[in-house]
Amino acid sequence: MVTGNNPPVPAEPEPTAGHPTGDGRARDGLNRFARTPQNAQRDARAAALRAEGWTLAAIADELGYYDKSTARRAIRGALREVVRGPAEKLIAHEAERLDTLYEEALEVLLRDHVTVSHGKVITGDDGKPLLDDGPKLAAIDRLVKVRESYRKLLGLDAPSRVSVDAQQLGDEISALLDRGTASDDASS
Repeated sequence: MVTGNNPPVPAEPEPTAGHPTGDGRARDGLNRFARTPQNAQRDARAAALRAEGWTLAAIADELGYYDKSTARRAIRGALREVVRGPAEKLIAHEAERLDTLYEEALEVLLRDHVTVSHGKVITGDDGKPLLDDGPKLAAIDRLVKVRESYRKLLGLDAPSRVSVDAQQLGDEISALLDRGTASDDASS
């Protein structure tokens, strides 16, 4: 039901209204500047000019940045993108290697392994070979380690927190403050 009270929802990101540069840069759905191919090219050009020895103010004037700090941020963004491409390829390559290791360990886990002692297969009372759980358990350990490596590679684990005993820390701070004020009292 349309009541006329709801504001219209724009179909595409709107240009930056009221931005001091007036450059009409697009924004995303969260009202952040959207990265466009044109922005990337301009930032790369800024980095190239900086490499040629241009000042940040001259780059800002030449390429239409609002000021030299905006030009500096653009250059940093261009440098991050240069590193990001090869880094993403490396991460993808390492992830592929880990996937291969995972598949190989999974194959070991899914196979049955017989118990061997002194070069002979050990059989049970029924004459059937006894199964050895050792290789399966080792494969499980390997699978866990591969997954841990994968999570670290992709940054999926939450950062570790260091636990500090607050009472002990408070006591140590109080002792330091007491020593500091005692030496101040003695010197006055």
